[in-house]
Amino acid sequence: MADLEVVSLRKEYPTRGEPLVVLKEAALSLNAGENLAILGPSGSGKSTLLYCLGALEAPTSGRVELEGQNPFELAEPKLADFRNRQIGFIFQDHHLLPQLSVLENVLVPTLAAGAATSEELERAKYLIGRVGLTSRISHRPAELSGGERQRVAVARSLIHQPRLLLADEPTGNLDRTNAETIGRLLLDLQAAENAMLVAVTHSLELAEMFAERRSLDDGRLV
Repeated sequence: MADLEVVSLRKEYPTRGEPLVVLKEAALSLNAGENLAILGPSGSGKSTLLYCLGALEAPTSGRVELEGQNPFELAEPKLADFRNRQIGFIFQDHHLLPQLSVLENVLVPTLAAGAATSEELERAKYLIGRVGLTSRISHRPAELSGGERQRVAVARSLIHQPRLLLADEPTGNLDRTNAETIGRLLLDLQAAENAMLVAVTHSLELAEMFAERRSLDDGRLV
């Protein structure tokens, strides 16, 4: 079995008439160190698929397993802990907390268990160095460029050394130069951490950086 196994994933939403079916029999598999870009137009279900992979939304049917664990079999708060530690999220908008410094923003996922440990503090500093922001470690988001904010978001997603990284239009708000920089950085860090990476994007330029590319068509990955 692959480290990430998605089988016959279906997601539908109730309406006053027939249910709205967003995903139909979607399937994929990935192993540690592999990456996948998923292309598709707005409304094709890309974000819904990502939320199911990240255990943010339960599928209507089908199965998601990460290293043999189906997260939807876990009760809260174990599901929240699994999501926090095993999955790293990067969104189109960086979602940094404006009142916190770069270092504090990177440490935010560690606060669910209380204060950050000395090891987590050192890892945060290491990751900030990897994304090239050591000189800005005390800056707040308003003092950073758009590309720098997204680099902080990349560092934050890796703080717990997650097995799976999920990126939802990670370069969507960036100009071409910054988009290429973030794409390369994300792939370099994913390889260095031996994590799996799934990104959904409109950008052919970003998708072409990935080892594997798929498209969502009528709710199915092709």
